[in-house]
Amino acid sequence: MDSSVAPAMIIDGHKETKPVSTRQRSSRGGWNAAVFIIFVEMAERFAYYGLVGNLIMYLTNELHQPLTTAVKNVNTWVGVSTLFPVLGAFIADSFLGRFNTIIISSTIFLLGTVLLTISVSVVPLHLRKALFFLALYILSVGEGGHKPCVQTFAADQFDEDTPEEKKKKSSFFNWWYLGIVAAATSATLVLIYVQDNIGWTVGFGVLIGVLAVALAIFLVGIKKYRKESPLGSPFTSVAQVFVAAARKWRVDETRDGCLGIYYGNPRCNGARFEPNTWVLARTNQFRFLDKAMIIDNIDASSKTRNPWRLCSLNQVEEVKLVLRLIPIWFSCIMFNVVQAQLHTFYTKQGSTMIRSIGSRFHLPPASLQALVGITILFAVPIYDRIFVPIARKFTGHPSGITVLQRIGFGLFLSILNMVVSALVEAKRVSIAKENNLMDNPKAIVPMNVWWLLPQYLICGFSDAFTVVGLQELFYDQMPESLRSMGAAAYISVVGIGSFISNAIISVVQAISSSSGDKWLGNNLNRAHLDYFYWVLAGLSALSLCVYVWIAMRFVYKKVEEVEITKGKAHMGFNGYLDGEF
Repeated sequence: MDSSVAPAMIIDGHKETKPVSTRQRSSRGGWNAAVFIIFVEMAERFAYYGLVGNLIMYLTNELHQPLTTAVKNVNTWVGVSTLFPVLGAFIADSFLGRFNTIIISSTIFLLGTVLLTISVSVVPLHLRKALFFLALYILSVGEGGHKPCVQTFAADQFDEDTPEEKKKKSSFFNWWYLGIVAAATSATLVLIYVQDNIGWTVGFGVLIGVLAVALAIFLVGIKKYRKESPLGSPFTSVAQVFVAAARKWRVDETRDGCLGIYYGNPRCNGARFEPNTWVLARTNQFRFLDKAMIIDNIDASSKTRNPWRLCSLNQVEEVKLVLRLIPIWFSCIMFNVVQAQLHTFYTKQGSTMIRSIGSRFHLPPASLQALVGITILFAVPIYDRIFVPIARKFTGHPSGITVLQRIGFGLFLSILNMVVSALVEAKRVSIAKENNLMDNPKAIVPMNVWWLLPQYLICGFSDAFTVVGLQELFYDQMPESLRSMGAAAYISVVGIGSFISNAIISVVQAISSSSGDKWLGNNLNRAHLDYFYWVLAGLSALSLCVYVWIAMRFVYKKVEEVEITKGKAHMGFNGYLDGEF
């Protein structure tokens, strides 16, 4: 192979990678570029967690909303903010590209933060609520473009051509998440203290400066980035496979009339397959889609290929990759229902307990969320530097254990989290009853807030396993043209989890109210929050069983090496990109 040309592949117009020179590869990308991108993500996460972490307190204490209403408003905003990335990913992949989308969305996020600061400062009280929620959902729009692109853009700075680069990319996801957690922890420790003790105006004003500086740093690294141009709508290719398969539903590969399988054109638009180029291998799942790549008499008699009637093997297998991830996505929803309690009921629990440290300092209840971040700050480096090398010796797997095993262990921890939370809440209520505080919801229960420490720690460990695992899975197992969409899909499960949390709250409220004993009232001492946690534990256990059943049948991405013989592409199976569950 000519050393000045990197492996490139365009199968019948379907773009896989982009030819770049060796000089470009050596001078751009890698950690030297990724570090600038991490800064802008850390700033955005600092702002997001500085807001969502204490939002429940602002809605109940400043806007005087009932507890369940405030909880639903928090969950709704989180849900919308994590569903907008689906639209943002589509725009990035189809029209703007990831870099341009990051610039535009970061600017929108900054403007939303300015409006949010104005809403809590100079705006009259009767207009404050409307402007505050308007600013919140402007932030959601900015989040929609920023979130699916930044992580994918950063991961794009690492090649996948060598085992060494693959290891760096796998390690990158751990350290990327570590940076996010460091920012979130700083926000919950510092920013929330400022909001509670100095004022909301100063607390939100700090975010403006942080976001502006981070955006400037991101622009400083502009010459170091590897940038991919938008590849066009990723949904067109997916739709073509389904349409072609439907049009050939009578065609049978084993009977007469089948002239073979279409592997793609080895020469298209001047591009060429290079030796050692890898394409997706044929798999046995979703066999009904294979009809889309069968060449029949109509295809053979046509002078040009109709992409809505004949698709390449690579194109069909990319659609299968997407379909395999959908059940995993659904089975992780309950995990995010559990995590949604962190910003809502956990914080209100803490507000009823003794939070004094020394004689003068009182820990803000929302700052307890920093315990989750601190746990992850220790757990991720230990996992990456100690656990993975040891596990690798026993399993032979580059990552120690498979990504699905990592996710599954985190799901188990989320069940344990709800069990511990239920037991601690039952203890808190019993102490309130012993001290005749059942009808005094604003009184401080004589129970130290550190009783909540176990549930926060378990929440952190479950995050370190499941969230990082989902990030890696939805990046590695997605087709390249859909990787922004993969990031959006991983993020959207958080939003769906928030909406499902709202639905469960509504059902629990309706059922418990009908029996005259409301589980989730404004008075937590009279409520039965522990019963609610037990319900979530049961639902999470059922979800874990479904996940294990799906994961045991999951087929990881397979690749084959392309060999060129007189202009024709031949495939030789090489193996899995990852191990089995």
